[in-house]
Amino acid sequence: MQEIAAVRKRLPGGRFSSTLEGKEEDVRVLTIEQTRLEVSKKIESNKKSQFGQFFTPSKIAMFMASLFPDAYGNCRLLDAGAGIGSLSDAFLERWQLGGFHFHRVELDAFEIDDSLKIYLQNTLHRHQNRPEFSAVIRVEDFIHAATEAIAGSFFASVMPQYTHAILNPPYKKINSDSAHRLALRTVGIETVNLYSAFVALAVAQAAPGGQIVAIIPRSFCNGPYYRPFRDFILERAAIRHIHLFESRNKAFQDDEVLQENIIIRLERGGKPGPVTITTSTDDSFTDLVSHEHSFDRIVFPDDSERFIHVPTSLEKSAIELSPAVRYTLAHLGIKVSTGPVVDFRLKEHLRDMPEEGAVPLVYPGHLGITGVVWPVPGLKKPNAILRNDVTEKWLYPNGFYCVVRRFSSKEEKRRVVASVVDPSAFGNHTVLGFENHINLFHENKRGLPALLARGLAMYLNTTAVDDSFRRFNGHTQVNATDLMLMKYPSREALIDLGKWVQQHSEITQDMIDEQFRKLIA
Repeated sequence: MQEIAAVRKRLPGGRFSSTLEGKEEDVRVLTIEQTRLEVSKKIESNKKSQFGQFFTPSKIAMFMASLFPDAYGNCRLLDAGAGIGSLSDAFLERWQLGGFHFHRVELDAFEIDDSLKIYLQNTLHRHQNRPEFSAVIRVEDFIHAATEAIAGSFFASVMPQYTHAILNPPYKKINSDSAHRLALRTVGIETVNLYSAFVALAVAQAAPGGQIVAIIPRSFCNGPYYRPFRDFILERAAIRHIHLFESRNKAFQDDEVLQENIIIRLERGGKPGPVTITTSTDDSFTDLVSHEHSFDRIVFPDDSERFIHVPTSLEKSAIELSPAVRYTLAHLGIKVSTGPVVDFRLKEHLRDMPEEGAVPLVYPGHLGITGVVWPVPGLKKPNAILRNDVTEKWLYPNGFYCVVRRFSSKEEKRRVVASVVDPSAFGNHTVLGFENHINLFHENKRGLPALLARGLAMYLNTTAVDDSFRRFNGHTQVNATDLMLMKYPSREALIDLGKWVQQHSEITQDMIDEQFRKLIA
């Protein structure tokens, strides 16, 4: 158990610095971790999918418990989606070791899966020898219980205002017409996933000054679907701490979860202030790095979408610093759209290879570093789409476009990968189809001037843009909204970059970045 002891010594602020002493403590922690692994293996994959829950490894649970500031008085603790009780156990252990100074702790542990109740009971039983501790296990749906309590339903069970909440909420999409979505709307919460619903309800149920620590996917930080959720939490709570795992698949590696996760601490009713950002490669926390940032570097004051940025160094990005990069696409007279051809909806109109009456259909597989290659035999995707009354409205005039793939693989070094669509690649065809996994820059559904398209693609392929983009985008998807809200050089500067590109037959990443540095110098 020396490894776990070492983890504790490294946790922020020294708040959880005691080492594990004694065999009884070693066995207790090992038992919880062994139970997690064994129970996780027993649960069928379809049941995991049904509940959207993955159990928290003990090291992560301990780290999450360490993020709460020390506190006195009485604690009302919420663990929603408690599983086998790993998070509650870590919180209570910190209290037992003197990391909190509570007179009393009362826990509400929600877990909808009745088969986990016995494991949760066994975990909490270890703390029942303290007369100052009491726990209620609620085998019920947290969303329905919380929304009914907040709405003041006559038949609702009483729920207190919680001073503390520690959460590993389920990860599962919520359909727009589902019972969960309708229940959330009754209390002013509009969101698309169970994890954000749990966090929003925990914030809503928190007492003034209440502390919420949750491990959740990073996907809420940007994009239009989570805008209402960002508004909800930012209007009711202050972000105090964000921890980022630099390796995408290490937080829940036993369950092979590839979603990028962060740990966030919120303070109910707190005023925006400095935010601590910590990073580690994985859940060993051996290379923990900590920095403090002003809130205006986390949520930019002029950002109407309220994207949440996670800077990983104290230095501002080149994009933030440069007065030359301050224009919006609206200023430039450019629009960005998602490719309108959704192939499975137009399946009967697709063709593997060009034929009479068909026009080019551009997929990500046609995009290369030097431009577009079309057609591509053996692509496993159609190369063409019939032009007719059904498809006409989805087609664009042939021309120069700057395009960005909507998805990058998790192994790729770059998140933003831009290419130029050159009309000469398509022979005499006058219109093109762009598949839904492509974002394209255009001027009112028409192509861009050639030099502007080339300069825009070069700018998007700079390391500076990729670094800036990663500060708010935590997954492999690049949405058109993300690209629309970015800042760009002037139209004239982009055309100059296009001229430079045209003068070189081969261009390296170093050359692109050096030319960009000259632009912003």
